[in-house]
Amino acid sequence: MSELKVFAGHPAVSRDVLAALQYVKQFAGSTVVVKLGGSILQDDALLSKICDDIGLVRAVGVKVVLVHGGGPAINEELTRRGITWEFVEGLRVTTPEMMTVIETVLSGNVNRRIVRGLNKTGLRAVGFSGLDAGTLICKQTDKRLQLVGEIERVNTQLILEVLEMQDELGFRGVPVIAPIGVGRDGQSYNINADWAASRIASSLGVTKMLFLTDQDGILDQEGKLIPELDAGEVEQLIEDGVVKGGMLAKARTILHAIQNKVTDVHIMNARRPHAIVEELFTDHGVGTVCRLRSRGARS
Repeated sequence: MSELKVFAGHPAVSRDVLAALQYVKQFAGSTVVVKLGGSILQDDALLSKICDDIGLVRAVGVKVVLVHGGGPAINEELTRRGITWEFVEGLRVTTPEMMTVIETVLSGNVNRRIVRGLNKTGLRAVGFSGLDAGTLICKQTDKRLQLVGEIERVNTQLILEVLEMQDELGFRGVPVIAPIGVGRDGQSYNINADWAASRIASSLGVTKMLFLTDQDGILDQEGKLIPELDAGEVEQLIEDGVVKGGMLAKARTILHAIQNKVTDVHIMNARRPHAIVEELFTDHGVGTVCRLRSRGARS
């Protein structure tokens, strides 16, 4: 008799608890990629709550790879230094002077804050960028964008080593990755964090990605949340101009992910209490889920 059947016969165990146990059983041992948007990282209290939730997810045996942005923090430092910037199709044009600032902000302040937050929950978080161990090998995306990188190859060795770190309680390592890559000539490149998360997920064979943003998900022309989209519908929203701005770059990375073996990509509002836990361990969805082909129902 399975453990779940034993619980099912206990009068004190609610259906919600049993449903959660079913999802825990389903995802235990699997790996998810979580991407944290830059605006989230400006709110210390919110970041602390997210770290607590990741601690809960990791405690029940789900491995987590965390990729983060840091746009608002970069903007603040560039402004402080009197450096102006522009975006082309959602990507920041990156000069050599700006690249120095971006490396300092992402690999230093932002990455360290996340690592500290996760370590407080008892995890063994290890922060690094795509420069370390040649994790993200890049080439220049477009001469107009200067030092913006396009990932050619993901070296997963360091990521996997961190995931398999052990302590007295078992496997608890969490890699925290800043989206900076390295060219074959040693040049550092600024990488869009959504693209970094998507390529890392595909390279790891991960089937589920979670984008934690400051939006509820992908919205239609009337501004209403779309609970589920397939690849064709995402493409249509892009073509129609419904998806634009920062969400445009995200939508393109989502298409890449679901066309490269990532089964479910979820976009959700990080300010929703326990959004990660609710998405993974309940039978109702949070935000928008994107799949290669629609299943007709959230799961």
